[in-house]
This record gives sequence, structure tokens and C-alpha cells, in this order.
Amino acid sequence: MALGRLIVLTVLLCLSLPALAGGIELRDFDDPLTEERYRDLTASMRCPLCENQAINDSDAPISADMRERVYRLLQEGKSDTEIIHHMVQRFGDYILYNPRLEQRTYLLWGLPVGLLVLTGVVVALIVRARRHASAKALTADEQARLDALKARKESS
Repeated sequence: MALGRLIVLTVLLCLSLPALAGGIELRDFDDPLTEERYRDLTASMRCPLCENQAINDSDAPISADMRERVYRLLQEGKSDTEIIHHMVQRFGDYILYNPRLEQRTYLLWGLPVGLLVLTGVVVALIVRARRHASAKALTADEQARLDALKARKESS
């Protein structure tokens, strides 16, 4: 009797697992290209709630809303650029993994290049300084020691 209850409970638990995992969204697309565009767009947008998770992987309600908007805009025949523009207007620049190059993002895009150039300049100055330091003339004591070492080497 206890074994039968255990089996029934196990079967019920297995049947309820998909319900606990959240709803599965089914989308109907006219062609595979639109479906691929949908997958690419939802993978390229960040969930505003989940920090660093794409909306296609997030279970947050806002991500479901965003996926629904992307789907609806695709069905309306909007281009990828129009969809991204609409989503940024609605949810902000934060949803973009790669921010657009605008006046307020110049520093964000230019900082890595600037740091690379600055590093190159610093390395070049260090190399140049070391070359000049090694090319300086010897003092009288250093020259005398060098001559003594040369004389000792030649006499050996």
C-alpha cells in the first residue's frame, strides 16, 4: 500500500515539473527567416531585471513582455533596426549588450583605444629612456676599471 502511494506521488511529481518550470511560449512564424530574426533579436537584448541575462533566457515578466513586443513587431513587418529602436525607446539603452556609438558613448567606445595608445606611448618612452641611459659616457673610474679588465683579459 505504501509503495503504491509512493509510485503515485512520484508520477504526479513528474507530471507537475513542466508546470513549475514556467510557461513555454509557442510562436507561429510565416517563414524560418523570421523565426531566426526573432531568436537573434531576443538573444541580443538584455533583461532589465535580470542584470546580464538575455530576454530569450529570462523568466521575468518584463522579458516575456519584451519577447511579445518583438514578436508583434516582426509580424507587423518591422526591420531589425526599427525593432531595436522601438525597444530602446521603451526600455532604455540598458537592454543593448553593445551600446550604440553616440555622443554620450564616445568615452565608452574610445577609452579602450585611448588606453592602448597610452600604453604604447609609455612603453616607447621607457625603451627610449633605457637606450639613452645605456649610451651615456663612462666616468673616469668606470673607464679605468674597464681598461684594467681588458688588460687582464689580454694578458691571460
